[in-house]
Amino acid sequence: MEKALTPGQLYHRCDLGQFGFQDTSQIDGLERAVGQERALDAIDFGVGMEHSGYNLYVMGSTGLGRHTMVYEALRRQAEAETAQSDWCYVSNFTDPNMPGALRLPAGTGRELSRDMRALVEGLIKDIPAALHSEEYRRRTKEINSRYKEMEQGAASKLSERAHERGIAVIDTVTGYTLAPEVDGKVLGSEEFHELPEEEQERLGGIMEEVKEDLKETMKQVPRWQQEVRKEFKALDREFAGRTVDILITELMEKYEALPAVVDYLEAVKQDIVENVEPFSRSEGKDGKTVSVDDPAFGDYRVNVLVDNAETDGAPIVYEDNPTYQNLMGRIEHLAHMGTLLTNFTLIKAGALHYANGGYLVLDAEKVLTNPFAWDGLKRVLNAEEIRIESLERQLSLVSTISLEPEPIAIDLKVILIGDRYLYYLLKEYDPEFSKLFKVEADFSEDMAREDGNDYRYAQLMASLRERENLRHFDVQAVGRMIEYSARRSGDGERLSLHMGNLVDLMQEADYCAARSGHNLIQIEDVDAAIQGRVYRADQLRERLHKEVLRGTLLIDTAGSQLAQINALSVIQLGEQMFGVPTRVSATARYGAGEVVDIEREVEQGGSLHSKGVLILSAYLGWRYAKYQPLSLSASLVFEQTYGGVDGDSASAAELCALLSALSDVPIRQSLAITGAINQHGEVQTIGGVCQKIEGFFDICKGRGLNGDQGVIIPHSNVKDLMLRRDVIEAVEAGSFAVYAVRHVEEAMELLTGLPAGAPDERGRFPAETLNGRVQRRLAEWTLLHQRLAGQPEEEPEME
Repeated sequence: MEKALTPGQLYHRCDLGQFGFQDTSQIDGLERAVGQERALDAIDFGVGMEHSGYNLYVMGSTGLGRHTMVYEALRRQAEAETAQSDWCYVSNFTDPNMPGALRLPAGTGRELSRDMRALVEGLIKDIPAALHSEEYRRRTKEINSRYKEMEQGAASKLSERAHERGIAVIDTVTGYTLAPEVDGKVLGSEEFHELPEEEQERLGGIMEEVKEDLKETMKQVPRWQQEVRKEFKALDREFAGRTVDILITELMEKYEALPAVVDYLEAVKQDIVENVEPFSRSEGKDGKTVSVDDPAFGDYRVNVLVDNAETDGAPIVYEDNPTYQNLMGRIEHLAHMGTLLTNFTLIKAGALHYANGGYLVLDAEKVLTNPFAWDGLKRVLNAEEIRIESLERQLSLVSTISLEPEPIAIDLKVILIGDRYLYYLLKEYDPEFSKLFKVEADFSEDMAREDGNDYRYAQLMASLRERENLRHFDVQAVGRMIEYSARRSGDGERLSLHMGNLVDLMQEADYCAARSGHNLIQIEDVDAAIQGRVYRADQLRERLHKEVLRGTLLIDTAGSQLAQINALSVIQLGEQMFGVPTRVSATARYGAGEVVDIEREVEQGGSLHSKGVLILSAYLGWRYAKYQPLSLSASLVFEQTYGGVDGDSASAAELCALLSALSDVPIRQSLAITGAINQHGEVQTIGGVCQKIEGFFDICKGRGLNGDQGVIIPHSNVKDLMLRRDVIEAVEAGSFAVYAVRHVEEAMELLTGLPAGAPDERGRFPAETLNGRVQRRLAEWTLLHQRLAGQPEEEPEME
């Protein structure tokens, strides 16, 4: 008979003797995260690799501290790098729909913007002053005089020719008019009509000829006016050019080390000289005094897209909402009189712009669930440039003219943080993913309790305590936190690395210490925090257990029953996981070797559960029917389950119930069992072993512990045990027991009190052993099968 586990095997205690401190104030924190060396080395490799495509995918479950550790690793690298460039968009005077991009040293962008604003302010003052100078007025007067002389000279010549022919050319306010002239006297209308008819006709003909001559002369006036306007414009350019030269030359000298800026300033100079009119006005179109903010001067502004003046080292950007526009940038519009207008000053940067030259951290799931964001990100990484385009244009939803800003070259590392399943899905189904994200950093879920890791875990607690500004933990509280971490990992020999849960528990323990008036966080504060967590989420477990104690859910904890056993299952609800016993029953009769899984038949059982039933069927054939038909028909069912059933951790219980039915040997109801089996009957590891034991213990405790109750678990799960204190105390008192078995026959010996039995050289088991009873029953059914089939009855061969 298998011996019960000792109390020392039920809980892997933390040895406080390995610690040389009384509380966490006496130890130093960690500079590097414990247990994540593999992932951190991968991050260092990916960050340091300068070739393209070595972006990172950081994977692991939520709560491991991935964001924090990634940020710390990036910060160390970024601090050693030089400050990155500013990026600006400026007007393209040749093609206004294609703004130009300027790459400038950090801090230069805002300086250039201020200088351009000051330039416009200076020109607003200086150009009007130049255009009202004495020299300008004198030159203007000369142009006007020359034009007047030309006009008067032409009119004078025309008047002389007309006078010789008896026609007077009269200059009026509204222009030139013609009148007949006789003996130097201009005739009025009445006088003209008093002339002989022949004279009137002669003078009228001459007036028509003179009128045509006047028209030809007047045709030259628009050309002269155009020439005058050209001269005035040239004069304005000349005087404005002098002013612009003075101010822009100073800027060119300031930025002479930046050829792109010098070229831009040269273009600005040419455009101002060609379009000096807005600078010459004293009032804008709105009637207000002209200022630098007037829309007419918008082309001379500098749109500082990325300003790294305050950035030390390389930028680290985390985009919490990675929509397409938040990543790529956008072009905004202004509504004006029912029309949407835009210009290069309305171009806005995205996270890729801000992270250029540094690091961009994104949550993989958020990028993938935002429409077009993933494709846009891949396009940027492939092209190594950011091209700002609206989604409407990409989808051909609009055909209006819009801006096409010059693309900006990028050099950055993208770090995606996500779950493992997303990584492998992308690896399998996105051919570009492996090309762009060549480095995976896989965060560990736990670490072994060896090589001083308990002490390093205490150092980790000291670091987190300082970061969260909590009370110090005394050494016993540290030990209790380490033990709780081992329980969360599901392995008494390992420690959970879920930093989120650890920090939460530390904060809750600090709260309990404050309520208790403790200066240090003590072990009772940690216990109170743990119990508080359980209590807040324990309502469903309590109700299920009460239904068992009330007899609504049928679970026996005393006596013996044929083909009926207590299996153990575990329920996970959020952070809360608890065990619940479930009755499994079996029936066996003569048949054709079929074991019916009722859960599967009604589509209530999952694939893993069905697999477990098929395995136990294979075990029956291997153990008892190597040389004879397996002439049975059996059924298995979980009693009183109304939802899905999955997992193979009940297959040992199902096999035991079926063996009880075959052997007609009742099973002790004071014991519960959990474990998976293989085809040879070996009991295999299962999950949630602590919760399963405690679930059955709570039922037994509710009915009264009698020393006969206990739980059977796989021997390979002993290392995982971190049971509650009340369970351990019950084991110490001999009122409850935990058994560990390696084979299902060991479990049957505990459950029935009968020896399993070993076969002799002919494969026969002793008659009064458990296996002998099963063998005899199967032999009887084989003979029955032969009788019903009309075959000669022969004693079946035994193993």
